[in-house]
Amino acid sequence: MTDLLRVLPDFPVKQFGGLISALESRGYTTADLLTLNPAEIETRTKLPNVKRLCDAILNALHADLGVANDVQSNIEPPPPSPHHHETGHLRHTADTLSSQWSTISTLDPHLDLALGGGIPTGHITEITGESAAGKTQFLLTLLLAVQLPPPHGLSRPALYISTEAPLSTRRLSQMITENPMFSTLPRSARPTLDKIISTTTPDLESQDHILTYQAPVEIARRNIGLLIIDSVAANYRAEFERSTTTTTTNSNISSNMGARTNELIKLGMHLKDLAERYNLAVVVSNQVADRFSNFPGIGSKTTPAPNPPKTPASSLKATFPHVLGKQSQESPLASRSKPVGEIPIPPQPQLNPEFPDAEAEINAHPALSLDHQQKWFTGWGDNLALDYPLKTPSLGLVWSTQISGRIALFRRPVDYGWDGDQVGAGEGMGARRGGWRRWMKVVWGVNAPASDVAEGRGGKNKKKGGPVEFEVWKGGVRAVVDAEGE
Repeated sequence: MTDLLRVLPDFPVKQFGGLISALESRGYTTADLLTLNPAEIETRTKLPNVKRLCDAILNALHADLGVANDVQSNIEPPPPSPHHHETGHLRHTADTLSSQWSTISTLDPHLDLALGGGIPTGHITEITGESAAGKTQFLLTLLLAVQLPPPHGLSRPALYISTEAPLSTRRLSQMITENPMFSTLPRSARPTLDKIISTTTPDLESQDHILTYQAPVEIARRNIGLLIIDSVAANYRAEFERSTTTTTTNSNISSNMGARTNELIKLGMHLKDLAERYNLAVVVSNQVADRFSNFPGIGSKTTPAPNPPKTPASSLKATFPHVLGKQSQESPLASRSKPVGEIPIPPQPQLNPEFPDAEAEINAHPALSLDHQQKWFTGWGDNLALDYPLKTPSLGLVWSTQISGRIALFRRPVDYGWDGDQVGAGEGMGARRGGWRRWMKVVWGVNAPASDVAEGRGGKNKKKGGPVEFEVWKGGVRAVVDAEGE
């Protein structure tokens, strides 16, 4: 292609024979090779080695810009991540792992204690919650904390990718001025806005391009220690939910959801690779949606929800053979290659003697219900005694399997406690007039146990592992402590 030599005059075009001319005859340019998926180009053109050509062009561009890989440039390689596994290396011992472990502080000791020291590097951490719960305030605090020297930070800059509103530099300046921790540091060690690289991705196409091509270059060039995506769900919901509303057939809806699943898995794998390769922390914020439960007592103390309708056992015998009994171990696809007369009749399932009725046996397994399973990974509904609206983080179970930790943020009116009961004017934070109370809860994490939802009533039992009550103030976020310092 003619534009390749204009961009890279020294590119070794002879190594790829007629591949470049074949792609040029099909209308592909250098920009297409850098932005499109090489596998899709190979499928459309029926040409081999397209991925090898794309990688060679990308490496040549990196070398021309001065950000080539460690073999082709004199740039010092990033420090090896303790989370990046390579073939032939021995497993790390507990002492080596603890010495290499690094976290980013929230600038508050109570919040850091609940998080096991802070936000870990080498992993993807999600901060989820409803609107105005404090997600962005947590992210802005991390943007400043990562610039601090250890143990509070990594002495490295941050990369902020927004899918909604631009970065609030005015709020960051206020936090730098008002937080007393920064004033105790020498001026050279204080965080600045110059060490925060920000960009906005209004759609999914630009988001994929930035994360795939531009973000790795910036991370390698500037030694980025924190990558933030705020929020991870916005573009996916806008792209795929809009497509779903325009289709009417079940096949189109299933295909649309399947495409979204593939995109989420690709995003998770890419972010994991960046986190492990460069030993940085990846933090994403996520939106939530209302959830309506079929189980009584969840989300309401007074009005139990109706029982879910029973599912006929005949329709689930093939779907749940492990519940109804043993069936043939032969693959169901094997019968397609046999004549009709040779297809064996599967044996009748053997019911559990404790449940003579098949329908009673199926409905006696609540673990098969999504309502039962959601409480383990969403952060809402894991304590039937609490009365609060149920929420579900966006992007579903598929995205939940891609992240290493989830932090849920809650908010209540100022006159209500963590358990949903109304408190008096002189109890806890009820003495304040108006506003909201907020809590942070660890759903699961790499370096911190899940918060005990039975504790933390009113934000008083933080030492017992319950959700931690916090507030948003001029200097960032901080835990709410009582007269006893708890």
